[in-house]
Amino acid sequence: MQIIENSVVSFHYTLTDKDGKVIDSSNGNAPLTYMHGVGQIVPGLENALLGKTVGEKLDVNVSAAEGYGEHHDFMVQQVPREAFQGVDDIEPGMQFQAQTPQGGMTVTVTAVDETTVTVDGNHPLAGQDLFFAVEIMSVRAATEEEISHGHVHGEGGHQH
Repeated sequence: MQIIENSVVSFHYTLTDKDGKVIDSSNGNAPLTYMHGVGQIVPGLENALLGKTVGEKLDVNVSAAEGYGEHHDFMVQQVPREAFQGVDDIEPGMQFQAQTPQGGMTVTVTAVDETTVTVDGNHPLAGQDLFFAVEIMSVRAATEEEISHGHVHGEGGHQH
């Protein structure tokens, strides 16, 4: 079966940066399972998997724009340290939930001084091209219930 919209797909992957450094991998774990066509993986990878079948191995180069997006400077802000009441030790790399008019978002601390904490609301991989090595392990049609819920049920997916 070929991967089409509303296929349930399981694949192993290794994600590297432009220098070949491994960012993430499913090696040693269960394959990643997703429903094709509903935006559960980055667009560039999802587009590359369309029409592929079980057993296929492919290398996919995903531009930043088709991955986690470009890095936006306006999403980096300096916040008064007192906004972090109750947190004594704030260090770069820590993540916090921030409330915005559009809802909650995760921000990463990038710098700290006596009075200010610099936070970045960009995804940590924003602005980076991504390189995936993929092996497709299984493809099946999604059930009507999975389609109506917009996600996979059962092994590798969501359990109700």
